[in-house]
Amino acid sequence: MSDESNGARKFPRRTILRHSGTIAAVGAISALSTAASHPAAAAPAREPKLPSTVAGVRIPNSGVCKEAVRLARSVCPEPLFHHVMRTYVFGSLLFDRRGVHYDQELVFIAAILHDLGLVESFQSRTERFEVDGADAAQRFLEERQVPAERVELVWDAIALHTSAGIATRKRPEIALISVGSGLDFSGNGLQQIPSDDLEEVLTAFPRKGFKQDALDRMISLCRTKPAAELMHPFAEVGRRHIPDFSVPTVEDLLLAAPFEE
Repeated sequence: MSDESNGARKFPRRTILRHSGTIAAVGAISALSTAASHPAAAAPAREPKLPSTVAGVRIPNSGVCKEAVRLARSVCPEPLFHHVMRTYVFGSLLFDRRGVHYDQELVFIAAILHDLGLVESFQSRTERFEVDGADAAQRFLEERQVPAERVELVWDAIALHTSAGIATRKRPEIALISVGSGLDFSGNGLQQIPSDDLEEVLTAFPRKGFKQDALDRMISLCRTKPAAELMHPFAEVGRRHIPDFSVPTVEDLLLAAPFEE
């Protein structure tokens, strides 16, 4: 992601308010000679194949799931791709232990695509990254003629994944994305994952600098589209790392309200 400026944009008071044998032999020799003098182009590298299961959790492999993985792999750096895979596995491990039933395909797609909003090519100028990711997933699914009600569920799961207090009160498919991503981000609920399962997940999808990658993305969002961080948790990252970060706090909004009291 690019940084457009060394600081954040300013917010005036008004703003605050609102991817034949001989012949054949001769021919063969000739062909070999030609091939030797004109080496064939190297075949494109194959994408790493995902395991069929990780820590007992099945990895869905329907057509649309494979396409979602292809998309995520093509636009996400390795730390981010591994994060979205861990999100699915960690969330599934917790929900399976509780006996919760959920649509595995939808959860997998939502998990794999939930952080597209952190990728520059999917970012709008003003929306929160969660909404950008949800909108990108919606376009992906609609292009594949996925039924509207399933698209809506994926949209909600992605848009709400950082709002744990809301997402966990919604359908399991929505709650699982929030719980799985939260566990991988902050470790919340990690004590519920057996050590053997944890080791298998981290072997299949190693972290490889995830913390620094995530921090860099948060700071970049604060620099390039600070208005989207208004009343967003990332705003605190901006205030810590960007001098004169001018996105107002909730207190600023309150005190700037055009009322006497």
